[in-house]
Amino acid sequence: MEKITEAKLKIESWDEKPYRQLADGGKLTRTDIVLSGPRDGLTSATSEGLMFYRADGTSSYVTVMHITGTLGGRQGSFVLQGHGSYDGTTARGQSQVVAGSGTGELAGLSGTAESVSTHDDYPFMPLTLKYDCG
Repeated sequence: MEKITEAKLKIESWDEKPYRQLADGGKLTRTDIVLSGPRDGLTSATSEGLMFYRADGTSSYVTVMHITGTLGGRQGSFVLQGHGSYDGTTARGQSQVVAGSGTGELAGLSGTAESVSTHDDYPFMPLTLKYDCG
């Protein structure tokens, strides 16, 4: 049975480094992000991403996020693999639980996640997770 949880993960650090500057003013970067959550629910996460910025500042990206915490009373961790875009105002990301990545009581976890945020949400990243613990 699918369940839904909504979380606001706090961005504790965001380390982003360009690794290629493009002739048209765009660039490619790599990000390392550390997030935290409340004591109950999703408590911590780390995310790595590769980002492509267009010269106008909009971007597209791919991510891998490792999350630790409790879902539906079950503790463990899991990995989300995702992609998204930033249109200059809103960042929209979609991801899915990587099969076999659940640990502890979250072994067998499956599902999808979505994050939609603007600068007004900072320093938080809203995350809606639709999941099944198997």
